[in-house]
Amino acid sequence: MIRITQLKLSAAHTKEELKEKILKLLRIDRHALLSYTIRKQSLDARKKPDIYYVYTVDVHVSDERSVKKRIKNKQISFCGPDPEYVLKTEGERPLKHRPVIIGTGPAGLFCGYELALHGYRPILLERGADVDRRLEDVRQFWEGGRLDLQSNVQFGEGGAGTFSDGKLNTLVRDPQLRNARVLKVFAEHGAPGEILYQSKPHLGTDMLSGIVKNMRRTIEKMGGEVRFHSLVRDIRTAGEGKGRRLAQLVIEDTVTGEQYRLETEAAVFAIGHSARDTFEMLEKRGLPMEAKSFAIGVRIEHAQSMVDEVQYGKDYQGKLPPASYKLTASALDGRGVYTFCMCPGGYVVNASSEEGRLAVNGMSCHDRGGQNANSAVIVTVSPEDYGGSGPLAGVEFQRRLEEAAFRAGGGKVPVQLLKDYREDRPSAGEGKVAPQIKGACRWTNVRSIFPTFLARDIEEGILAFERKLPGYSGDDSVVSAVESRTSSPVRLVRGADMQSSIRGIYPCGEGAGYAGGITSAAMDGMKAAEAIAKLYRPFDKHDEALRNF
Repeated sequence: MIRITQLKLSAAHTKEELKEKILKLLRIDRHALLSYTIRKQSLDARKKPDIYYVYTVDVHVSDERSVKKRIKNKQISFCGPDPEYVLKTEGERPLKHRPVIIGTGPAGLFCGYELALHGYRPILLERGADVDRRLEDVRQFWEGGRLDLQSNVQFGEGGAGTFSDGKLNTLVRDPQLRNARVLKVFAEHGAPGEILYQSKPHLGTDMLSGIVKNMRRTIEKMGGEVRFHSLVRDIRTAGEGKGRRLAQLVIEDTVTGEQYRLETEAAVFAIGHSARDTFEMLEKRGLPMEAKSFAIGVRIEHAQSMVDEVQYGKDYQGKLPPASYKLTASALDGRGVYTFCMCPGGYVVNASSEEGRLAVNGMSCHDRGGQNANSAVIVTVSPEDYGGSGPLAGVEFQRRLEEAAFRAGGGKVPVQLLKDYREDRPSAGEGKVAPQIKGACRWTNVRSIFPTFLARDIEEGILAFERKLPGYSGDDSVVSAVESRTSSPVRLVRGADMQSSIRGIYPCGEGAGYAGGITSAAMDGMKAAEAIAKLYRPFDKHDEALRNF
């Protein structure tokens, strides 16, 4: 196989021009090119107006030996196929009961997928509804209906990431090739093939909802089981001290209120960053956990056309995908301020999950076709900043700000023009940028929601971003609050074997404090599956235990 790197073409190139470039670099005739596969694609807009796509492609030709002999070019190398991720089932200990996975966000879904694929027949518990019912529950809430505490933007099949931009890039180091595996599984379940090579792939809420449903069906076909409306209310353990281990889960059907017990010796807690009641239950049961730093702030909206012009220049308006950005700054007090979960052509959404408390997030559809760009502008806060005592002090800090946001908006998303935010006065209505919000909103004083240091640092960050992206601090930019669910405020302590000191409990994913975003959470779920597979052997048709299922 021949690999070509750093292959550059103008941003407006065609597929035929890419093919011609390959033929020219390899100095071969058209009939000698058997096939080519794009491995990487990125957009280089650093030297506007000259904007390029940069490719890595793998090429198969009819006579590779001849090409290898003739071509001496640093862009061109000769290699075999890339290695692929494999879950090793090395465990010898027999399972008495099926492994259980709590949560069907990316971490739980990929943990369940890998275990089901290798014969472990996992049971996946999801406190919320299946994705179709969940989409309807969320739509009704946004249109003025009642908040369903178990089926909302945070809870339900697919997890919180289902209502997001669906970004699939990650900075996690990945020698085990889990990232490529995640992308491949998504592509096999309905994602476009482009995600396998784009430098910043994304899916969008509309596409993610179908993908997670397809993955669930595959898990079920492979012997797994998914139970919706199934909330883990409690745990039961056996043994004491270092020998303490998980014995049972107490499950509540959130529709009927009935409870039952489920025996298991391996439970993956992929519960998400908003499962505050589960955090509280686990703390009472003595599961080691600790408060951690996280970030909090606002959503800010600008016209997508403004962002496109700054990032691409006027020549490429409408000819390239909606532009994104990623900005960082340091406030005068030393705290970090940065943009997070930027949604090109997206919407701000009411992402609340508790009565009397209001949180916002951002989401996009796959086409990123909305008129506004939005992003979180958030400030890093540590346990020293938010005070309180105990591992759940960060949760209480989040709740206080969400309660303030709920009061400020009268239960609606509080919004404010940036010029009024800077002057600490309520806004009376929109300016040049009309807010694009899923859920009702109210013009008010967003700044009043925050402690003085946070309000000041958010403003300083936005003004600093202006130097990098002109127009960012425009008077008519719209801010909304509160962006409080950026990551988990707590870490569920685990060892190198992925288990808590309560043996058999595997804290996992973003909610447990070990991931941030769809891909990294999915990869952490795969690590939990690996840990179980290293200890336990898969079921097979001769196992006596299967007769009890």
